[in-house]
Amino acid sequence: MSDDPQKKLKICVIHGPNLNLLGHRDKSQYGTLTLDKLNRLIRRTAEACGMDVSIYQFNSEEKIIRTLHRLRKVSDGIIINPAAYTHYSYAIRDAIELLPIPVVEVHLSNIYEREEFRKISVTRDVCVRQIYGKKEESYLEAIRYLQDYLKKA
Repeated sequence: MSDDPQKKLKICVIHGPNLNLLGHRDKSQYGTLTLDKLNRLIRRTAEACGMDVSIYQFNSEEKIIRTLHRLRKVSDGIIINPAAYTHYSYAIRDAIELLPIPVVEVHLSNIYEREEFRKISVTRDVCVRQIYGKKEESYLEAIRYLQDYLKKA
């Protein structure tokens, strides 16, 4: 985090695989917003919190990892929805663990009330917080959480 109080905090949001199909997926789990509409909400919330936000969506584990590596030097915090990778990607877990910045894991659905395999998060323990089950509000709460977390840092 910058010592300059005038400098905006820079955060990044990474959406994982299949989130590009929001609006077409099970609406009871994922809500009704498309990814474009969700991203607009994210941008508005970040702006209202005085933060700059970059947003990415990848269906590739490699691209998520490369982006995490790059962001370690240019971002103050990250919000990630690893999607299906949450449950088994130790490579993404390791990439998060190496970051010197806070990471918040988010999920649109309540992963703990779904199939057994979804109740496992290999990334949760290397994140400063996990927010789930609140549809798009999961992301918006993560932005506000990071704002408070970074102010205290």
